[in-house]
Amino acid sequence: MSRPARALPAQLPAAAAARALRGTARFVRRALPLCRAHTVEFFTRGLWERLVAPPPRAVLEALRAAGPLARPLAGPSGPAAAPCDDDMFSSAFCENSEKLIDVHLFVLAAEYYSLSNLGVCTPLEDVLEALKGNSQGATGIKPDEFMNNKKSHEVQVMSELVDSIANYCGIKQVIDIGSGKGYLSSFLSMQYNLKVYGIDSSNSNTNGACERNRKLKKHWRAYQSRGRANLKTQSLEKTNGRPVESEMKYKTINEEFLNNTKSLQSWDHAIMQDLVPSRGFTEMGTFETRTETEADLVAQTKSHESKLSEEVLAILNVLPADAVEVFSSSHCNWGELSEEEKVQRKMTSLKAKATKSSESNLYLPLTSCITAETELSDIITDLEDCVMVGLHTCGDLAANTLRIFAAKPEIKAVCSVGCCYHLLSEQFENQEECCNEVWGFPMCQYLKDKGWCCGRNARMSACLLPTESLFYRAVLQVIIEEMYGVTRSDRRVGKTFSKSSSFIDYVRRSLKKLELDDSKLPDSCIMDYYEKYKHRMNELEAFNMLKVVLAPCIEVLILLDRLCYLKEQENIAWSGLVKLFDPVKSPRCYAVIALKEDSCS
Repeated sequence: MSRPARALPAQLPAAAAARALRGTARFVRRALPLCRAHTVEFFTRGLWERLVAPPPRAVLEALRAAGPLARPLAGPSGPAAAPCDDDMFSSAFCENSEKLIDVHLFVLAAEYYSLSNLGVCTPLEDVLEALKGNSQGATGIKPDEFMNNKKSHEVQVMSELVDSIANYCGIKQVIDIGSGKGYLSSFLSMQYNLKVYGIDSSNSNTNGACERNRKLKKHWRAYQSRGRANLKTQSLEKTNGRPVESEMKYKTINEEFLNNTKSLQSWDHAIMQDLVPSRGFTEMGTFETRTETEADLVAQTKSHESKLSEEVLAILNVLPADAVEVFSSSHCNWGELSEEEKVQRKMTSLKAKATKSSESNLYLPLTSCITAETELSDIITDLEDCVMVGLHTCGDLAANTLRIFAAKPEIKAVCSVGCCYHLLSEQFENQEECCNEVWGFPMCQYLKDKGWCCGRNARMSACLLPTESLFYRAVLQVIIEEMYGVTRSDRRVGKTFSKSSSFIDYVRRSLKKLELDDSKLPDSCIMDYYEKYKHRMNELEAFNMLKVVLAPCIEVLILLDRLCYLKEQENIAWSGLVKLFDPVKSPRCYAVIALKEDSCS
């Protein structure tokens, strides 16, 4: 289809992205001993003495003082636009011992190599303005009442961007990878009239959606009948000279819908939380405030009944085809039907489902495990030119989404927000693994050539626990090694800290989970360990804060790796990093976006 030629915003040059990646990698490599250290081993391996030169109090004071001073280091254009090969932060670590020696410089470097300071991101406003041109976005559904604040914020922002990309490329099909409960997929379908395939590896998510739909259908006729009664009442009130405000239209039916939704949430809050309403429950029409004849009232009532039915169908269109039943006014006993009638009814039902599946505004949840080698055409029989999206796709799935996008000609654009970096597989972490396998990190050629490896503990840096929890676990490790002779175990204590009333309770619960006999350990012995190490809790707090400072740099390295991978591909016209979400509401807020050349022509 012909589309007006609109220029995309200026993108970060490949050379600038590579320069920012190299600078970040140099700094992170020096900090890797600190990043890779596991706080569980803090006392047993003497991590402070091995990795940090200044005393804990000096480190905490420097961390509090250095933060605001970090910002003036980089100019407004950031190091992506100016060379940063002078390695200005090399003296933060001792070259021989690899210990951290200058905390102030360390904090400045961490701030310097943050995404907000590097100048490598394209503003969301610039992207939307370029994609939309003079066109207006859709208005209508507001998911605030059907999702929590975080999810509502993410879905509204990302769906607007995805719709703008789809319109720019002139396509109507969207593939949502790792769709989960279908928050984003449902909204894209209902709000923007897109045909969305939501693919998730979990059968429970798909089954939960079908059960939710079954529960919803049971309430539908009640909404319809109440809606008719309310419309007639409102029309009569108008006839008697009592105009009704437009925002009060369908108020009772809306309240009933929300009340029933809340009661269903008590049945299963996780399932009902992502329920998406039809446009009719949030965007109401207006009545003309005039005196009407009886004939006018009848005509108007029928008209609004018809509109209500259309809204009901709009909801049902979003449901999976096999979750929609064809209701009949005549209820026949199935056992009384002849075989021919049974076959005929089955065929009618199948045709109805097939017709519904062919409609453009449809959300179809599918269950499949997606890898880099996945053939989408084996999963989606009517695969056509489409946009591939992923909202907080875990671990390797985000990397595989980009690989599939680059390899499949049908996928014209991609918008991916990753998360769960600790679940990424790394090519150079386990050298004994098969070299032919596809890995989550690294993706770009530069880091591959360098044999770059972060390590799981480094990727876990952003998933840190409260200091007291870390202290409990570190002291427990001392007990396990000294009292039981266990230095390594495949078992984990999990979330024992949140369930424990005291350190003694924590230790006994943990020993049971580790299948160690706690009867040989009296309470007095456990408390002796606690008293021995409690004065060193400030060491653990300072160590923890150093890892917190480094965490954003690990994310920068991973995101720049993905961006540089896209810039290495020959068929991509535009690629960039875009800050989509408010990081206070959604910490994993950066999207990797790309459009192919043939989608921009």
